[in-house]
Amino acid sequence: MAAPTKRTKRQRGSIDKLSSGTLRVRVYAGHDPVSKREHYLTETIPAGPNAERQAEKARTRLLNQVDEQRNPRTNATLAQLIEKHLSVAELDPGTLRGYRRNYENHVKPLIGATKVGAIDAHVLDSFYAELRRCRAHCDGRTRIDHRTHHPHACDERCGKHVCQPLATSTVRRVHFLLSGAFKRAVRWGWIAHNPAAKAEPPPEPKPDPQPPTAAEAARIVNAAWEDPDWGAFVWLAMNTGGRRAELCALRWRHVDLTNGTLDVRKSIDQSGGETTEKDTKTHQHRRIAIDPETVIVLTDQRSRCMERAQALGIELSDDAFVFSLAPDGNSPMKPDTVTQRYGRLAKRLKIATTFHKLRHFSATELIAAGVDPRTVSGRLGHTGGGSTTLRVYSAWVSESDQRAASSLSSRMPARPTDVATPTERAKTDPRSPYEKVAAQIRNQILSGNLKVGAPAPTQKEITKTHCVSAGTANRAIELLKSWNLVDATRGRRAVVLEPPEDASPESTPRNNIESHPPNQKLIEARLIYLGELVRTFKTEADVSDGSTLRQLLANAVRRHQGRTTTEIGDYELEIRQEGKDPIVFAEL
Repeated sequence: MAAPTKRTKRQRGSIDKLSSGTLRVRVYAGHDPVSKREHYLTETIPAGPNAERQAEKARTRLLNQVDEQRNPRTNATLAQLIEKHLSVAELDPGTLRGYRRNYENHVKPLIGATKVGAIDAHVLDSFYAELRRCRAHCDGRTRIDHRTHHPHACDERCGKHVCQPLATSTVRRVHFLLSGAFKRAVRWGWIAHNPAAKAEPPPEPKPDPQPPTAAEAARIVNAAWEDPDWGAFVWLAMNTGGRRAELCALRWRHVDLTNGTLDVRKSIDQSGGETTEKDTKTHQHRRIAIDPETVIVLTDQRSRCMERAQALGIELSDDAFVFSLAPDGNSPMKPDTVTQRYGRLAKRLKIATTFHKLRHFSATELIAAGVDPRTVSGRLGHTGGGSTTLRVYSAWVSESDQRAASSLSSRMPARPTDVATPTERAKTDPRSPYEKVAAQIRNQILSGNLKVGAPAPTQKEITKTHCVSAGTANRAIELLKSWNLVDATRGRRAVVLEPPEDASPESTPRNNIESHPPNQKLIEARLIYLGELVRTFKTEADVSDGSTLRQLLANAVRRHQGRTTTEIGDYELEIRQEGKDPIVFAEL
């Protein structure tokens, strides 16, 4: 009886030879969530002596990607991903329009047809580099940029194409669009990781507000008053620093003329000729105080609005917009209209500025007046509790800080001008141990105890005589050299020099530097550890003050082999004074 045939396990993936000799590797990777068809990972290996071995390696690698769920699960392109992402993303209308514009102008023409799974950090970095090379994405060949795409007669506005980079801020917004789309693709399971997380967009440019000067602002507002409604709008923008869309959305119920406040709650979004009311940019409601002059400006504005409404037999409601071209105030002024009208005004006055820079003018004037950044941030509607204000207007904050420092200095007491340098001060008022040692030796030289030309005390002699460290002795010698009292040449012993003419005994410290409180006396202290003498030193101290002796003992214990004061009970401090019995101090 024949033995049953053992079924062989079917090999996963396939390696097919094409007519060109190229090997094609295919591995099944499930169903495409976009096309609903079977999804295969494919890779081709050029013909060659090692083609079969390389194909087998490629098959194994693709199988591992499938098993570890690292493979792209769709053949969808980047364009398909972004279209789906923008259709479900909850974005501000203006942000959504900007994303779509950048997608149509830059992403779709360059990498829109690339499969999502084939995009990595290298592809994105190359894409950003291309955006910074030429915003028109030219192919490098000479061409003419025409003023219009319609048939026309060329004039000076038509000229040779010159590559200009896309603005850094726009490249960063493109990166934010791609990052959000890839992040959603990861959640959907289209790809295993977000390639935008490893890409490097250009760094954020430094803020450069460039507000109009006070003189330019005066010219602008004076010219705007030719139309009272327009003048009131520009005045309010300068005074409050409000965004154009927020000022357009201002209704009379948001204005409290009695208490002098504005309630900023909404903004106007414009898409083409249509306007809609939406939340503010930072989704924050804020109340702004206005000055009496601005209250008068808004009172006059309300009077004009009421007169226009009454002329047509209409009652002006509190829900009417403060700035409106309609007599009943039911429709707001359009933000684009504000921008265009202000641009024409600035061009007529030959001032290079934009309407948004009125917001910068308000902020910088407040900071220059000494208002704290947190208050300025609240008026402007910045997030972050003032951090955004500090970052954008750091230059003006610095100037305000300098003025504050100048104001403080004017109230400070006068700085003494006759203060001696530390080197000169040490002659009459030595404070540090090395200064006291040097002052004592100086006194000996001036009094004649140390003769001119005689050998000066050596470092070892100073260490032994004054019970100080070698470092203190060396510093004392250097101080004597700076006083021109000792000549210490390398290789031979130091000698005493002739004292300078301005050196006199009157300028030396009295009674061997005893310019200290009368109770402080020079003492010899002996540190004893468990009955054994471990150190001897000299210092000045008030032996009648127990806290001083306790601190002296604690310091000596710390210096003895780095011990801590927790072992202070094992130590005693024996204090000796000339002509007096020794005193033993111990911690009980």
